[in-house]
Amino acid sequence: MRVTVAVAFAPVQEVIEVQLPEGASVADALAAAGVAQRWPELKTASVGVWGRLARLETPLREGDRVEIYRPLRADAKAMRRARAGLKAPRRSRSAP
Repeated sequence: MRVTVAVAFAPVQEVIEVQLPEGASVADALAAAGVAQRWPELKTASVGVWGRLARLETPLREGDRVEIYRPLRADAKAMRRARAGLKAPRRSRSAP
């Protein structure tokens, strides 16, 4: 079966197509694509299939796309809270 492995981080964006036997898992796809050897820093990264988080033992189907998710530099919610805390309070328009 044909599966693609997508790797995207700042300097590199690659989609690698691999041939796997039926019943192969996410871990098998990552090994076939050589992800650990080419990008050792992604060893602890999260992975998913078609945008949904998946475990390494998740079985794959023909045409699946295995994606490697890089860690976030900053939490979006925490950043919004920090920006909101820095703004001066607004006065009511109805106040004199």
